[in-house]
Amino acid sequence: MSTMGLPLKARDVPGRVAAGTFILRSGLDKWKADRATAEGVHGLASNTYPFLAKLDPVTFTKALAGAELALGAALVVPVVPTGLAGLGLSAFSGGLLGLYARTDGMRREGTVWPTQQGLPIAKDVWLLGIGLGFVIQGLGARRSRTAG
Repeated sequence: MSTMGLPLKARDVPGRVAAGTFILRSGLDKWKADRATAEGVHGLASNTYPFLAKLDPVTFTKALAGAELALGAALVVPVVPTGLAGLGLSAFSGGLLGLYARTDGMRREGTVWPTQQGLPIAKDVWLLGIGLGFVIQGLGARRSRTAG
């Protein structure tokens, strides 16, 4: 049963609000980024994902900001089904964790554990956990509807 006719359950609200507002804030900050900040964001991303090097840093940062704003809104606005919002969150956080795994200096030598430099990105493993939980829940709800 959904809460007030919306496609989510009350138990979804804390994770959606926590992740969604965090991502919305990050998107707003990037949207207002100056050129130097955009170059830093783009540099980190393009060092890990070389195909991004072709993009202008400001354009890339605006696109990333737009994606974060859309994802944050999808999580916070209760009309987007939790499973679908979780799929977006999982993909987004997976990309961030790819950055963590592939960037030198983010992990302690020979381990998955973060250095001080890697800690701000390593914490995104929690976003992946929330997202995958939402996806699994959404798949379970879908099975229940089709079985009943």
